[in-house]
Amino acid sequence: MMEDLKHLFRENFLRYASYVILDRAIPELIDGLKPVQRRILWTLYLMDDGKLHKVANAAGQTMALHPHGDAPITEALVNLANKGYLLDAQGNFGNPFTGDPAAASRYIETRLSALAKETLFNPKLTLFTPSYDGRVEEPLFLPAKIPLLLLQGAEGIAVGMTTKIFPHNFNELLEAQIALLNNQEVTLHPDFSSGGLMDVSEYEGGRGKIRLRAKIDIIDDKTLLVREICYGTTTESLIRSIDESAKKGKIKIETINDYTSEKIEIEIKLPRGQYAEEVLEALYAFTECEVALHPQMIMIKEKLPWEGTILTVLEHHLSLLQGYLRQELEIEKGEIIEKIFRKLLEEIFIEHRLYKKIEESKTYEKVHGALEKGLEPFYEQLSRIPTHEDREYLLGIPIRRISIYDQEKNRSEIALLKERLLQIEKSLKNLKKHTISYIRSLLEKYGSLFPRKTEVHSFGEVDVKKLSLKKLKVGYDEKTGYLGLKVSGKSIECLNVDKLLILFQDGSYTVMNIPEKQYIHTQGVPAIWIGVADRKSIINIIYKDKETDFAYAKRFVVKQFILEKSYRFLPEEALLAFISSRERERVILSFKSKGKIKGKTLAFEFSDVAVKGADTKGVRIANTALKEIKE
Repeated sequence: MMEDLKHLFRENFLRYASYVILDRAIPELIDGLKPVQRRILWTLYLMDDGKLHKVANAAGQTMALHPHGDAPITEALVNLANKGYLLDAQGNFGNPFTGDPAAASRYIETRLSALAKETLFNPKLTLFTPSYDGRVEEPLFLPAKIPLLLLQGAEGIAVGMTTKIFPHNFNELLEAQIALLNNQEVTLHPDFSSGGLMDVSEYEGGRGKIRLRAKIDIIDDKTLLVREICYGTTTESLIRSIDESAKKGKIKIETINDYTSEKIEIEIKLPRGQYAEEVLEALYAFTECEVALHPQMIMIKEKLPWEGTILTVLEHHLSLLQGYLRQELEIEKGEIIEKIFRKLLEEIFIEHRLYKKIEESKTYEKVHGALEKGLEPFYEQLSRIPTHEDREYLLGIPIRRISIYDQEKNRSEIALLKERLLQIEKSLKNLKKHTISYIRSLLEKYGSLFPRKTEVHSFGEVDVKKLSLKKLKVGYDEKTGYLGLKVSGKSIECLNVDKLLILFQDGSYTVMNIPEKQYIHTQGVPAIWIGVADRKSIINIIYKDKETDFAYAKRFVVKQFILEKSYRFLPEEALLAFISSRERERVILSFKSKGKIKGKTLAFEFSDVAVKGADTKGVRIANTALKEIKE
């Protein structure tokens, strides 16, 4: 029973994982689309009449191809429209910059853009497969003539893998394809609709990372204005990150106001003592005004997940584009040859009055026979021998057309078709030139619609530690046992990034973050030394054995610790007699008398003792009981 259950889980999990990877989350390399996006576009193509369609209607009709509810289809359609390339939108489609959602699908409208209609669809080049219920057919891929995967970018989470492909600029992608055709080097950088500044020094063709910064203008010494934000953030998340940094004391602001409508506009006012130039670096260091993004170039290639680079994806699409253009030329060539054939056949039939030869035929078969015999002398003028269907076409010509037939017009049309045929054959012989010409035509028609929005800059790493370093005074009240920034008493100077090392009278110690105010005498044991846990400060101690009163010296450094955990620097059977952290320490030790032998005095140098860990045993100073220690 258990084995059957394991087998059932294993089999179903593998099916589910495969489905999510191949049919849901990861885009296809060939057309750069996820299945739901492809189904939306194909549905809108079938619905297209030049008018806008309700999104609810488009989503409902897409459900004939997509085995899910209308909510994920609507969400995918809105995301597709907000990318700004393939769909025209009317109504409130939300605001990706602020995170505001779109209006209900019954209130918003969409249709295919001119770019989509020109570059994505050609049923003659499209392979079809039955839909999930077998009622209709849907395209396996769309014959996309623009590199959609790099143009729009893609994000998705599947089982065990994710994809994150950044969007790139329309003009730069097409210019790069022309450069590849001319065997020139190509360098491409992402371009985000949110704008901003971008450092691509570590992009590595889609396998490294990029750093983005919000575009912030300095209006005056006390005012900053955020005009563009980083990709993946919203005005709401950006303001939240600034507020949180201000609460933690990393930056100081007076007010922050969001005036964003069609354009981003976030105003930051600074308090007294703060200046825009100084705060700008802190905003990049501690808030979402700067983010690092790591691409994950995962896509589906030949029904398997595949990781590529910007260049390999572009080269693959260029190869597909040339194939599509060749097929279109060959299809058009065949259609023109057929048109010329029909027009010549029609001319022969009418000008040579072959219709007269069928007048005496008494059966339909004899009619075809007479017409076939009449056409035989003209076979050399035709590209092929007329078939039964061709003869049917001739017999179907109405007498009115025969009576007003214009031979000159027909021959003029044939000449134009032959001229076009020569152009096609020329393009087929030089497909590279034809491809460049096609790409240039797209650039001329649509290039001005898609200017670059993200500026490429080079900016160094912000020294966060340097920006965040602040001198603090931590107070310790021995009577009350409180320690912290809001405690008056003996003060310890440190930086806000430091940790505190606290040694207690009972021989224990701990390391903690700097508190506002915290009670540290938890066992009624006072602290005897408080300092910075810098992993290099040397602590000098002398302790006595409880039974013998023999003195032991020890020098140690606390290098490893877990915050708030209690450790020991003295053995359990020892009493602390002296402690200091001075680098060169010299003390005078007095020992007790033993019988008639008078106690002696010893000058002791700590530098004679090796520095070890906090848990090591001390070095015995003398075999006589310790009386007192003087500095």
